[in-house]
Amino acid sequence: MVPKLRVARPTDQLAAVVRFYRDGLGLLELASFKAHHGFDGVMLGHPQAPYHLEFTHQPGHTAGRAPTQDHLLVFYLPDPTEWQAAVGRMRARGYLPVPAYNLYWDQLGLTFEDPDGYRVVLQHAAWNY
Repeated sequence: MVPKLRVARPTDQLAAVVRFYRDGLGLLELASFKAHHGFDGVMLGHPQAPYHLEFTHQPGHTAGRAPTQDHLLVFYLPDPTEWQAAVGRMRARGYLPVPAYNLYWDQLGLTFEDPDGYRVVLQHAAWNY
């Protein structure tokens, strides 16, 4: 059995972060909640994937920006058509690539920065680990 992974993080810009990951990256909104123990949140991913991302906002609390430019989520997209479609979707929504902090990621991929300064790499390669 493969464990499921939830990556959860707070944000001060819930709507903008959801647009980045849902509309830009193409993740689906799996669930959302309002005023649940003082938090609003949205979970994004793919229904059959063993992971999802959860973004939360706590009114009256400041989450801040990413601590460094090397805080990454990496999505491996080996199929050229899928990779081009993902990059095209990001660009069409106004999200432009930024230079990777670690230049390794620029060799086979493109890096995009979300509204909180966290970065996502669309890596045009297979994950062989």
